[in-house]
Amino acid sequence: MSEITASVVLYNTSTEQLKRLLNCISESGLIRKVYLIDNSPVFTSSYLFELPFVHYIKSERNLGYGSGHNIALRKVLSKSEFHFVLNPDIYFQPQALQKMVDRIIKDGTIGQLMPKIIHPDGSLQYLCKLLPTPIDLLVRRFFRGPFKAMAQKKAKKFELRFTGYRDEMDVPYLSGCFMLFRTSALKIVGLFDEQFFMYPEDIDITRRMHAKFRTLFFPSVTIVHDHAKESYKSKKMLWIHLTNLIKYFNKWGWFFDEERKKVNAHTLELLRVNHNDN
Repeated sequence: MSEITASVVLYNTSTEQLKRLLNCISESGLIRKVYLIDNSPVFTSSYLFELPFVHYIKSERNLGYGSGHNIALRKVLSKSEFHFVLNPDIYFQPQALQKMVDRIIKDGTIGQLMPKIIHPDGSLQYLCKLLPTPIDLLVRRFFRGPFKAMAQKKAKKFELRFTGYRDEMDVPYLSGCFMLFRTSALKIVGLFDEQFFMYPEDIDITRRMHAKFRTLFFPSVTIVHDHAKESYKSKKMLWIHLTNLIKYFNKWGWFFDEERKKVNAHTLELLRVNHNDN
C-alpha cells in the first residue's frame, strides 16, 4: 500500500488543541505525513511542527477551509492511496484510523468515509444529512422558541435522526470535520470547490462523491469533536456562513434541483426500509 496522509487547516488554533490531535495521530502509527496548512495571520509557533511526520505550510493569506486542504491534496494525489481531512478540534483512540482504513480497503466502491462523531460529553452529533434545501438550513439555524417543535421535526428527517446512527449508511452529505478519502476517487470527482471560503464545501464535495462512489457513515469508529459552532456566536462568522450558502445554492439550485430531489428520495427510501420508519 502506498502511504496514508492527512491534512489539518489551522487558524489561530491553540497549541494544546493541536498537540492533542497530533498525539492521537502519532499514537495511531498509521499516517506517514500530516500537512498543517496555517491560515493564521501570523506564524503559529510550536515545537510540534518539528515532529518527523509533520509538514508545516504557512499560507500567504487566509484561503479558507477547502482551499487550505487542497494545498495538501494536490501534493498527495499521486502518492497517497488514502487521505484524512481533519479538524484541529477532534481527538480519538489510536486504533480509530486503522479501523477506518481497513473498512475503505474492504470495499473499493467507497470513495469517502466518516465515523460516528460525539460531543465531549458523549452525546451524539447528527452529522449525516440529506442534501439541503434553503428551508432545511433556515429552519435548522433560526427556528427557536415556539418554532422549536417544527425545527425538531424537520431535523429528524434532514439529519436522519430516525436511523439512530447505529448502522452503516450511504449518506449524500457528510461533515467536513473528519473525512477519509480514497484519492483515486478524488481524481475523478475533483477537490474542494474553492469558491466556498468556509462551511458548504463539505456538502459540495460529498454530493459530488456520492454521485459516483459510496459515501459511507461508519459507526464502528467513534471520535470526539469539540465543536465551537462559531457561526452561532459571531456575527462575522454568521455572515461568512450565509454568503457561502448563497454560493452553494447558486451553483446547485435553490428550490428547483432535480438531482437533490432524486438523491434525497432514494436515500430516504433505503434508510426507511432498513429502519422501519414512515
